Amino acid sequence: MTRRLHWPTCCAAALLLCSAGAQAYDKAKPPVQPQGQAGSQPLPAKAAKAVAPVKLVDINSAGRTELKTLPGIGDAEADKIIAARPYPSKAKLLADKVLPDDKYQALLGRIVATQKDRTAAKARASTAPKPVTQP
Repeated sequence: MTRRLHWPTCCAAALLLCSAGAQAYDKAKPPVQPQGQAGSQPLPAKAAKAVAPVKLVDINSAGRTELKTLPGIGDAEADKIIAARPYPSKAKLLADKVLPDDKYQALLGRIVATQKDRTAAKARASTAPKPVTQP
């Protein structure tokens, strides 16, 4: 007789504990709101900083002080970058062993290698009159 009473009591107790645990878990989680809906809260300051655009430094024209604003670039690295100019692309920093791989990887999103002569040549070519060909 006692066996028959224990089985339903144990099952009811297990269900009660599981549902109580699930409710406690749901209360501990913060509610999720999709971004862009009315009433959504603005991004935290850290997330807003991550979204802000990074000022790109041109390795072909930047001065020593501007190069030193980049992470991991000191006096010696800035001098090496300046001495090995001009760069057709920023990958040339790694190919010519101007910077080690770890420093180069840290700078990838912060540097650019602008070609001043190419842009001027393209501008001249686009404004130049087209030659007339005869049939």
